[in-house]
Formats: sequence, C-alpha cells, structure tokens
Amino acid sequence: MTPDEIDALYRRESGAILATLIRRLGDFDVAEEALQEAFSAALEQWPREGAPDQPVGWLVQTAKHKAIDRLRRGSVYTEKLGALAVVTETEGRDADDPTPIPDDLLRLLFTCCHPALAIETQVALALRTLGGLTTEEIARAFLLPPATLAQRLVRAKKKIRDAGIPYQVPEAADLPERLEAVMAVVYLIFTEGHAATHGDAPIRADLCREAIRLARLLARLFPTSTEARGLLALLLLTDARRRARLDDDGDVVPLEEQDRSRWDQTEIAEGRALLDTVVQTGTLGPYSLQAAIADVHARAARAEDTAWSQIAGLYGLLAEVAPSPVVALNRAIAIAMADGADRALPLLDAIEAGGELSDYRLLAAARADLLRRAGRLDEAAGHYRRAIALAGNDGERRFLERRLGEVTATR
Repeated sequence: MTPDEIDALYRRESGAILATLIRRLGDFDVAEEALQEAFSAALEQWPREGAPDQPVGWLVQTAKHKAIDRLRRGSVYTEKLGALAVVTETEGRDADDPTPIPDDLLRLLFTCCHPALAIETQVALALRTLGGLTTEEIARAFLLPPATLAQRLVRAKKKIRDAGIPYQVPEAADLPERLEAVMAVVYLIFTEGHAATHGDAPIRADLCREAIRLARLLARLFPTSTEARGLLALLLLTDARRRARLDDDGDVVPLEEQDRSRWDQTEIAEGRALLDTVVQTGTLGPYSLQAAIADVHARAARAEDTAWSQIAGLYGLLAEVAPSPVVALNRAIAIAMADGADRALPLLDAIEAGGELSDYRLLAAARADLLRRAGRLDEAAGHYRRAIALAGNDGERRFLERRLGEVTATR
C-alpha cells in the first residue's frame, strides 16, 4: 500500500477508528495520540512489507498497544491506570453494553456534543475529531476564516480540560438534548462529501455514504423525531443525484444539464416515503424543509418542469425557521429561475452587503450565472474569475473556467 493510499485510508477511517479507541481506552487524548502513532507505523511498514489483510483491525490493535506502552512510560501512568483496565475489560463485554447507541462513531459523536459547550462548538469539535474533516473544511461550513475556527477548537478543548468535562457516552435519558448537534454534524459531513472543499474530485462519495449510514442510525434510535427522519430524507433525496453530477471526465454537471435517468430512484422513493411521514405531522423543521425542496427537484422529469416558484416559497419558509445568508442566497437563485435573473440580482446585492458571504465562492458563482442568463456577459466574466479564485476544489474550478470560456467566447 502506497503512502497516498494510506492517507486516503486515514481520511476514510480515522474517525471510526478513533471512536473505537476512545471507547476501549477510556481516554480521549491517549486515543488520539495512539491513532497518530499507529498510522505513522503503517506509513513506515506497509509500503515496504505490504498492508495486512485487515488494515483497520491492524491499526486498532497497534494503536491500543502503543497507548498501553505510552501510559506505562509516562508520568501520568498512575493517574490513568484505569485506562489499561478498560482496554482488557471492554474486549469481552461489548455484547452486554447497555448503551442504546449501536455504533462506535455515533456514540462518540454524542459524547463530543456536550451541552456544556455552545452548540456551534460542539459541532465543530465533533467534525474535527471524529468526522474526518479538516479545519479548513469545517471553517467553510461555518463561513469562518480557518484561523478563527482553529482558535475556537483550542478554546473548546481547554474548557473541556479545565472544567473536567468527561468524555463519557451519555445515558439514554440525556441523548435527546444532544440530538440537534449530532444531526448538524452528520449533515455537515454529508455537505462536505456532496461538494468537497479541496482536492481534484468535486464529490467525496465516502463521506456521503457515511453520513447516510449515521442518519439511518439516528432515525432508528429516535423514531419519534421528525427531524431525524427529515435529515435522512434530505440526504437520500440529494444523494440520489450523485451519479449524474459528474461527466465521464469527472467534471461538474449543473442540475439543469443532468441526465435525470441516472438519478437513483430507489433513494428517491425511500426519501420521499420518509418525508411523507414527516409532512403528515404538520411540522417541518430545517432538514425536512430542505428535503421538501430536494423532493420538488426529484419530481421534475425535465429541468424545465421544475416548480421553481414552489422551491422559492419553501426557501422562504426555511428562512423563517433557520435564517442564514446561504439560505437567502439559495432563495434568490430559486427566484431567478422562477421570475428571471433581473429580479434576483438586487437580492444578491443585499446578501453581499451583509458581509458574511464576502469571500464565499458560491455567491460569486451565483452572481456570474445570473449575469450570464441576463446577457450581461462582460460582468459575468469578472465574477466567474472571482469564483475561480475562491474555489478550492479542482473539479469545481474546471467547471467555472469552462463557463468563463463560454461567456468570453461569445463577446
């Protein structure tokens, strides 16, 4: 296995491995250090000797042994002696574990989302530690500079340490108060998979699949939560378009140009069935409203059949329930598709004046697209150039460069 393949394995599996280690070792810091040491050992051994048959199992066992060695050598050995006992005790009693959460990673997401922290900090910490996302990826989701997000994470860990907040799986009765933050983590993991921040591939299917898996577990664990079902419906209805979102060269295909015969009808049917159960309750939260928007897209056999006015109305409701500049941007785009670009461009002016999306590449790309539709090609070209400069993903950048070439070629 090459170093690049090991790096890909780290991005794909490190969150789940860390979750297993924390549960087995009983100590967050020790588990995190052991994980890094195990991957360092893999980088040293596997390119030379070949990877084991079960790489994840090898990493877990290697990390466990390195953690034990570290505790035995360190000055904190007596303080953390219990962690050694936990390692051996938990090996044989997983089947009898009374914790109602049936998955290591999901357990640790609930553990990270401690109510003593602000919900935004809970989400950011869980994403950084267990979601497999980088500081830059999380900062993009929060519309923050990476340095600001990094400072928040440092302060959160310091608060956890100074206040003695334990990394313990919460009791069943304490799970509901942490559900909102955990759902946000799962949603943002999917969002990063659906539109990757960095790299060549615009989509990270591994993150999409993992988020859907976790959303399924949440829906089963909280059967009375309409928003847990709404979240799963949203992810399924959105993921259904994944195969059509890239062309044969791996470049982005915009929604209106996608081959809708490639949309996954099984995922659409499952998502729609879940959404129907939520609609019947008469209460739609943020995830359910976004699922309803995705369902409107799914019902259009052709791009020109899309009920954009209905989508704009749903975004208006979403803006009331969960206002944000990104929601306002999406509503403006829907209005443009329903009523024309000229109607929506003043809305983009107001969003940009707010300042929160000043360096948001999707705002620049949306403005460029609306100007293109309005026939204002010189202006569109300038905003395409800005969107290209802000894009972090190579596939997205290639799409924007192609659009730029189209508007400059017709001048």
